[in-house]
Amino acid sequence: MKTLLFLFLSLPLLAQTKTNKGQVVRLDPRFDKLIPKDAAPEVLATGFEWAEGPVWVKAKGGEPGYLLFSDVPKNTVFRWTEADGCKPFLMPSGYTGRGTYSDEPGSNGLTIDAQGRLISCEHGDRRVSAMPLNGVGGKITLADRYQGKRFNSPNDVVQHANGSYYFTDPPYGLAKKEADPGRETPLFGVYRLDPTGAVSLVVRDLTRPNGIAFSPDQKTMYVGQSDEHRPVIMAYPVLKDGSVGAGRLVYDVSPLWKLGLKGAPDGLKVDQQGNIWSSGPGGVIVLAVDPKTSAGTLLGRIETGEATANCGWGDDGSMLYITADAYLLRIKTTAKGAGW
Repeated sequence: MKTLLFLFLSLPLLAQTKTNKGQVVRLDPRFDKLIPKDAAPEVLATGFEWAEGPVWVKAKGGEPGYLLFSDVPKNTVFRWTEADGCKPFLMPSGYTGRGTYSDEPGSNGLTIDAQGRLISCEHGDRRVSAMPLNGVGGKITLADRYQGKRFNSPNDVVQHANGSYYFTDPPYGLAKKEADPGRETPLFGVYRLDPTGAVSLVVRDLTRPNGIAFSPDQKTMYVGQSDEHRPVIMAYPVLKDGSVGAGRLVYDVSPLWKLGLKGAPDGLKVDQQGNIWSSGPGGVIVLAVDPKTSAGTLLGRIETGEATANCGWGDDGSMLYITADAYLLRIKTTAKGAGW
């Protein structure tokens, strides 16, 4: 309780001080058109155990917009605004059982769907859920199993224009990870939940699928894999029936490890020009993607100095919010997120 009290009291102060952390590393002239020369990651709040899943709730009906994000070990979703700083929004966020479940029981990836609901990947309850932001009607389960077998721990989710939700299911939320006796499925898959409620397996050959996003035209699905033996970002064509075709390599981050940078692909987002902004070695990596081959070129990095989990667009679509271990950061860009 003392730790939580310190966290809540300190966050508005940190938001006011606007401390910078990390740096921008420019590797390609095209990067200068995406991030201003004087931009640097700014600390908004700290004191979390493992911050994840930032998603912006757009202003509506005279109410200002705000950021929601997960602290997975704390089983909590936090709400951040410029005026009020950081406050708890939802607890429990991903595990409603009794006792200790695992070291990562809470929600992970979050998104806002076309109905304006908060869609959550819940580790402890092993499901994808939906909840009206006003809380009226409460939370419902969208999907918690495939062919009768429970998911491992849904990790990240995105909604396609076709109305389907696509989500990843690695073992990170299980108490003993891949060796957990409670595992029911042998796969770490990528799944589709279609508008009728049917669940299908769309990618079965990844070992640690993690972050997920779509290209601006919704024709390509990107998946980040956080496997230390194959830390890659993959691209999959989205077919007319909602399934996906064979994957193609976008980028392998392992050469960056030789520079002493730590981290693997995790959460990722796409801007309106089709560039990928993904957590990875050193912080966030930004890739230009060849539309014909899906091959990615590293344009630059946003170094945070911390293990970095995810990022998300906010404000007018040009502010990038970053969750990096104990920190919530942001950086102003001259890009705009896809869908804004």
